[in-house]
Amino acid sequence: MTRSRDHDDTVIAMIRDDPQFAAEYLRIAFEELDQEGGESAFLSALRHVVEARGGLAVVAEKTGLSRESLRRALAPSGNPTLKTMRRVVHATGLTFAAIA
Repeated sequence: MTRSRDHDDTVIAMIRDDPQFAAEYLRIAFEELDQEGGESAFLSALRHVVEARGGLAVVAEKTGLSRESLRRALAPSGNPTLKTMRRVVHATGLTFAAIA
């Protein structure tokens, strides 16, 4: 019997294994922000990068946000401020310039 991995786990592993993939993955999600569902798709992509970069606790500490605040901000229905988004992107080792 073949074991399969969850899609999210697979994407997170790919991001962890290839730092350039993280920037490209977020860049594509960023380009699709104007499409229907683009905001939640971008937040999902950013959550994947956060998980690959150590998880919510590690990134929350780097941003100065609580783990719960970060979890809410990156939830599919989240509505993070630009300041929060910048802090999270920078905490993952990326910049908006790299993904825009």
